[in-house]
Amino acid sequence: MTPENDDPRDTGESGAPLPYKYRYKYLHKYGDESPRGERDDDRVDDDEEDRKGRSEDSDDEGEKKDGEKQEDKDKNDKDKKEDPKAKRRKVIILSVIAAVFLLGGLAWLLLYIFVFSQRETTDDAYVKGDMVTISSRIAGTVIEVAVEETDRVHRGQVLIKLDPVDARVSLMNAEGQLAQAVREAQARMQQANQADAAIPQRRAQYEQARDEYNRRHPLLARRAVSAEEVDTGKRQMQQALAALQAAEREAAAAHAQVDGTTVEDFPAVIQARAQFRNAWVNNGRNAIVSPIEGYAARRQVQVGQRIQPGQDLLTVVPLSDVWVDANFKETQLENIRIGQPVKVTTDMYSDVEYHGKVVGLNAGTGSAFSLLPAENATGNWIKVVQRLPVRIAIDANELEKHPLRLGLSADVNVDTHDRDGRVLAETPRNKPLASTDVYAQEMDRADERAEEIIRANTVTGTPKPVPARRGH
Repeated sequence: MTPENDDPRDTGESGAPLPYKYRYKYLHKYGDESPRGERDDDRVDDDEEDRKGRSEDSDDEGEKKDGEKQEDKDKNDKDKKEDPKAKRRKVIILSVIAAVFLLGGLAWLLLYIFVFSQRETTDDAYVKGDMVTISSRIAGTVIEVAVEETDRVHRGQVLIKLDPVDARVSLMNAEGQLAQAVREAQARMQQANQADAAIPQRRAQYEQARDEYNRRHPLLARRAVSAEEVDTGKRQMQQALAALQAAEREAAAAHAQVDGTTVEDFPAVIQARAQFRNAWVNNGRNAIVSPIEGYAARRQVQVGQRIQPGQDLLTVVPLSDVWVDANFKETQLENIRIGQPVKVTTDMYSDVEYHGKVVGLNAGTGSAFSLLPAENATGNWIKVVQRLPVRIAIDANELEKHPLRLGLSADVNVDTHDRDGRVLAETPRNKPLASTDVYAQEMDRADERAEEIIRANTVTGTPKPVPARRGH
């Protein structure tokens, strides 16, 4: 090492060596390369300087403690001499802070009493609506599927078509049976007229036999005629009477089948007409139509599939008429009434607020109508707060602008200020919940076609049956 590095201790302004701790720091950084003897001497010197430094440090610490005590004393004296205005300022600031908290608490209390306590809210609410299941009323093979999920569907639109061959054969058979029934009805009426025409003939024969018997019977006492002739005349008269009575019974039987009816009202014609209508409707049911307006969903049918009556094929959802079922806790139902205004928000439209009203409360909780209702009277029991569905109708105009989908979650806020309404409905519904007339058109067309068949098979100028007359 260089001579200037032999002694790592620096000197201060007076030329005196610095304390040992600075040398130790220097040695820790650069190492000690001085000879052993020098290191020992230096170590002795360093020990002496270390003791001297410690004593100096202890003196410095004592002076510091005395200084701190003096400063604390001066500070306390300063606090005692502090200006009263500063104290008053602190008191005012603390009073203002306390007043702010007090006013905030009072405002919250008033807000709860007049606002929050007059409302009931829940986020356990979901959009519900009708789901019209489309199914076939006859068996058949699918030859066409006209819609797909998400498609718009109009009322009366053809959704699915079935193979029409079997239905057309049945319709042709029904047409033949109806025509045959019409002709049989006319034949029965003619038979009744024929039976009526036989009665005068049988009556004339009876009267002739009677007159002959009456002329010959007095001659028997005069022995002008033989007893055999009289007996023969009597038997002929009795036979003629029996024939007359049989003719009258046949006429009565024939009239029992046709009296009070026309060809259109004949029982066999009515029966054949009903069978024709059924065949006609089944032939029209090869085209499955939608009964309502809506949107197609959950399609389960494919082309070529063999389907059976009642099988689910498609679902049509009328999104123009949906509602919200809000499941309120039983502790929230005390002030909810029918007709109260409601605000509804959904996750789908976070910035849109729907308006509606309460239209009814369900007759039971969800657990009461579940597939496996809870048996609270068995085993261990833990009380669980139940929820009751509350139905909420939404403004139709708002639904048209922002349509909802079934199953969406919603937040519901019911304003319960007005508590004069009813909890349960008192009057029944005065109009159908839903109706359609697309199927009635099938019956109208079937009746028109049946009338055409009846007119085509009715013989013009057919006389009506004449009621039979009785008498001797």
